[in-house]
Amino acid sequence: MLGTAALMTMSDDARANMEWAEWFQGNYRLMSEEEKALARARLERRYSREYGKKVTVDGTPAQEGVLMGYALNIKKCIGCRRCAKACVEENNQSRGKDDDLEWIRVLKMEKGEFSQEKMKQGYPEGLGIQVGGNAYTPTGVVLEGEHYYQPEAVPEKDAAYMPIACMQCEKPPCVKVCPVRTTYREADGPVVIDYNWCIGCRMCMSACPYWARRFNWSDPNLPKEAMNPVTHYLGNRPRMKGVVEKCTFCIQRTRQGRYPACVEVCPTGARKFGNLLDPNSEVSRIIARKNVFRLKAELNTFPKFFYFMD
Repeated sequence: MLGTAALMTMSDDARANMEWAEWFQGNYRLMSEEEKALARARLERRYSREYGKKVTVDGTPAQEGVLMGYALNIKKCIGCRRCAKACVEENNQSRGKDDDLEWIRVLKMEKGEFSQEKMKQGYPEGLGIQVGGNAYTPTGVVLEGEHYYQPEAVPEKDAAYMPIACMQCEKPPCVKVCPVRTTYREADGPVVIDYNWCIGCRMCMSACPYWARRFNWSDPNLPKEAMNPVTHYLGNRPRMKGVVEKCTFCIQRTRQGRYPACVEVCPTGARKFGNLLDPNSEVSRIIARKNVFRLKAELNTFPKFFYFMD
């Protein structure tokens, strides 16, 4: 507590020096280990001062022999959105009234039937899941999804749910377009962002076919009492105005041998997570034994997020 108290009374000169060093900080993945440690220590001091509690900024690197993967049973999803809420709390997402920063979107769609007749109805405007047709023909139907619904009870009658988040692609188009190389794929799978190096151009958002990235248009609203002090430099540490953020498979947890927050809170066990390189992991067994599919597989982004149904 003595160290935290000292931070709370930091002099203006010390604060200015810390901010100056952070402003001229280089690209994290190009730093030496010593430089990385200094950068994390600076952030720990700043966050501890700002939030009035001891904050840790972990730097655990990618784990050898690990390739993180995710599988989701669509038929078991009841649309409770506990995953989205847990993600917000775990990953220090802004709680602003008008913010649209949730990393997990659970699309609610009406159940229906598909027929050849519907193939002739054209391609309605709007984002959703395309049924029939392809990118070069107008045929098909788009099932639009609402992701900020607040039902009295779930599952709702005649509703189907499809959670969507970052697919952690093996060939991520977002990485290819970043002009400053602030976003990149880690060796153990997650695509991450160095927030201090992001210039806010949002080209990655335009390139992402899964609507998985969010932009901070204003200073995030993160109450001190709600701030999760256990953070990772490339993960859930507090973001700032003008940068992009996204799901990282909760690397502050998964690199310590824990499940992502969304997996832990799912009441139906619809979400599964594990090491794709381990044939005995739960997610590997699902991929081997179930009929799995990947969203927009035709784009050859090779997501590490799989869907399946019992």
